[in-house]
Amino acid sequence: MLNFVWRQLRGRAGRSVALLVGVLVATTGFVVLTGATTTSRLAVTGTVEQSTAAAYDILVRPKGARTPLEAERRLVQPNYLSGLFGGITTAQYERVKAVAGVDVAAPIAMLGWSTARVPTPLDLTDAVDRSLDRQVIRVDPRFVAERGLSAAPGRPRYVYVTTHPLIHPRVDLPQSSDATPYTDGRSYPWVAACGPAPREVLPDGRTRAVCDPRYALGSPGTYSELDEWSLVAVRLRPDGRFEAGAGVLADAGPGSSSASDRLRIAVGLTVPLLLAAVDPTAEDRLVGLGGAVVDGRSLRPDDTASVRSAGSSELLNVPVLATNRPFVDAELRAHFTRLPAARPAGVDRDELERALRRGPTLAAGEGRGDVVAGWRGRLSAGVSPDGCCSGQLQAMVQAGPTRYDRLPDGTLRVGAVAAADPQVYGDQQTFNPYPRPWLAGDTGARVLSRVPLKQGSRSSPPYRGWRAVGVFDPGRLAGFSDLGRVPLETYEPPAAQGADAASRSALGGRPLEPGGNPAGHLAAPPLLLTSLASVPQLLAGGGSPQVGAPISAIRVRVADVGGYTEQSAERVRLVAERIAQATGLDVDITLGSSPAPQAVELPAGSFGRPALRLAENWSALGVASVITKAVDRKSVALFVLVLVVCALFLGNAVAAAVRDRRSELAVLACLGWPARRIGALILGEVAALGLVAGLLSLGLAFPLGAALGIDVGWRRALLAVPVALLLALVAGLVPALRAARAHPAAALRPPVATARWVRRPRTLAGLALANLARTPGRTLLGSGALAIGVAALTLVTAAGYAFRGAIVGSLLGDTVSVSVRGADTLAAVATVLLGAAAVADVLYLNIRDRAAELATLRAVGWTDAALARLIGYEGFLLGVLGALAGAALGLGGAAWLVGGLPGALVLVAATVAGAGVLVTCAAALVPAALLRRLPTARLLTEE
Repeated sequence: MLNFVWRQLRGRAGRSVALLVGVLVATTGFVVLTGATTTSRLAVTGTVEQSTAAAYDILVRPKGARTPLEAERRLVQPNYLSGLFGGITTAQYERVKAVAGVDVAAPIAMLGWSTARVPTPLDLTDAVDRSLDRQVIRVDPRFVAERGLSAAPGRPRYVYVTTHPLIHPRVDLPQSSDATPYTDGRSYPWVAACGPAPREVLPDGRTRAVCDPRYALGSPGTYSELDEWSLVAVRLRPDGRFEAGAGVLADAGPGSSSASDRLRIAVGLTVPLLLAAVDPTAEDRLVGLGGAVVDGRSLRPDDTASVRSAGSSELLNVPVLATNRPFVDAELRAHFTRLPAARPAGVDRDELERALRRGPTLAAGEGRGDVVAGWRGRLSAGVSPDGCCSGQLQAMVQAGPTRYDRLPDGTLRVGAVAAADPQVYGDQQTFNPYPRPWLAGDTGARVLSRVPLKQGSRSSPPYRGWRAVGVFDPGRLAGFSDLGRVPLETYEPPAAQGADAASRSALGGRPLEPGGNPAGHLAAPPLLLTSLASVPQLLAGGGSPQVGAPISAIRVRVADVGGYTEQSAERVRLVAERIAQATGLDVDITLGSSPAPQAVELPAGSFGRPALRLAENWSALGVASVITKAVDRKSVALFVLVLVVCALFLGNAVAAAVRDRRSELAVLACLGWPARRIGALILGEVAALGLVAGLLSLGLAFPLGAALGIDVGWRRALLAVPVALLLALVAGLVPALRAARAHPAAALRPPVATARWVRRPRTLAGLALANLARTPGRTLLGSGALAIGVAALTLVTAAGYAFRGAIVGSLLGDTVSVSVRGADTLAAVATVLLGAAAVADVLYLNIRDRAAELATLRAVGWTDAALARLIGYEGFLLGVLGALAGAALGLGGAAWLVGGLPGALVLVAATVAGAGVLVTCAAALVPAALLRRLPTARLLTEE
């Protein structure tokens, strides 16, 4: 038998080579394409594992803190800490730490906002006319925030520049309203409503006070920078330098007076500072807080608020670690005007503003400064008792959560809240020395409330303040993947990009950032960190409910978890369940999360900001799990589809070879060959070809994989031999059975049967349909191969759609879709091409079987063009049948893959089906071109 098989193969070398090439192409394609899908899966799982390494794996919040919106969409909103003040007790925190598997449990207690004055420098040097002995520079400020969209003008500030000497109150000596010592060695009384004002020394020796109206402004806390105005005195010395009292010049050092080459004054911007308490040891283990300290020292667990008495008052000082980045988008723009005739020295406060408005004015330039420069200027003095930095905690406010309205398209609209009562920021009774932020008068998104703190009596009010023990740089904290980042509001501000062209244009292509309004939608992270040990002393005696449950959230990192894997996910799940059971708190698993853009509409503000449509990065939970499961499903589906389409392609080729040998097999049957021997002959031939094709594929897989950038691997390459043999046997099984069971007289019957159920065709398309119906098995085989290719391409497109945003909608999903798109598209396109080749093979066999019919049609007057159109119609109908079936199969697979069937996928499937039809029509051109080579005369003679 083996000798006979060899002679059969050698005697029909052309047919044998054709089958060998078919098996070789199918086997090599299967090995390489499955290698591509495996390579893409490994790349995806590697990307997911590397990109989901985050600071913490579990987020624990107070019971009920998870909003219905978060629960419904499996999201954690940005700014989740901004409206969360307390709710977790220290006992619950201890229970979290005691849970088996917890590596780090880092608590954070959000305490509230206080206000601080940040000096913003403006350079007026070029506005000064050095030829004048006296002049006033008027500074008309314009306060700007939120990328310049919110702005408001403030009252003018005045700088009196004189060449006469100035004397200043001694800040290093005791002062009183009756006798305040000055730098000339004499004492002077305070000027009514002006306080200890500097005095100008006139040429005749007399001195006149230069009144500063800041000492007579309204109640602290109830006014903003917009209402403040001032007059400062500066001397232009003979050497060209500027000299002023303490705190006037931005470049000034400590002391009663200082000098500088530049006239840079500091205009105070009121900045809200959010104070939070952490466990320094846990925070250091979580993100490396101690290693990020750039000045001073880090917090220590035993850092507590110090209390001392000063007369009848109690002074409480809270040690803090301050950030070197203010994270507030606010700046000052100013227009300068020179008043050469103004003489403010000796003018009473009540007459001062009217006096400064009189006389000629000359434009003198413009200037600008921002809060970043002012904050860094404060830090430049260095952390020390005499340097940086300190501030007040007399009045603190807390902001509630943002309220959202859900629109029909899924967009969230921020609910507008009226501006808070200015009294919430403090007043004379709270002894808050700083005004409220000017942007606090804007329409907000959160409800503000004052933190209840101990007030004392009017005769002995307590004073609370903070002092920095160190400064840290958030940029030096342990870095984590941007794709798997979970909210770290302790150190990072929220930022929202414009989600439409109008919003992006309004923002100048930059993201919207916090503008300095505690009630605003976007809130700055804490600028001040203290230890949990300071919280009881700070809140004691005020009746705050946060005293008993100070912690706002606990961030938990699980031991032996460095990124998402199935083992890590199960380990984290078990720890999360234990925490929930032990504490009863809301527990979210953040392992495998990724930022997910969420469309948010922000209403217009009161200071000019238009309504904006923003894309905020919420944290989508469980992204890694969805991605890895989708990749696994997609890989299995592609494996099966590639294998099936290769088997169909080979089955069609073997069936054609057997059909071509009908007469020969009939003769063997007449000579007495049993059916099993005829079947064994067919299977022996295809098995031999499969074995040879497998060996050849073993050598071709490596260079082809290397050329395509696919890691084939020895194990997968060695599979080429059994796969080729199996494919050949499977493909030859049905033709072998048909050949064995065929009656010898079948060779005498026409090769193509009639289709009795088809009506007599009256059009070319109808004739094409009748021709396809005459060989239903062959038609179904060709269209089935094409259907599988279209289904594979639809499935790959659906996977990319799922990764890109329909299901996951995250940055990690976007990255994964890019990493898998190339290999998967290659596999899917190859299956479509194999399906198109199967269709072309069907058309070619139909032409061969109906050669006599086609010759007859040509003899009766049909042109080659008409015959080509007939074959083209057959190819088109085969393509439509296969493409529609493939699109339906692909949509079913897509629904299984992504867990739903978004409407956009239907359009994708229709597009892929159309492409499949076009490819099939192109493939039909090859067999149609063979019509011209039909020997019409010989075929008619034989017929």
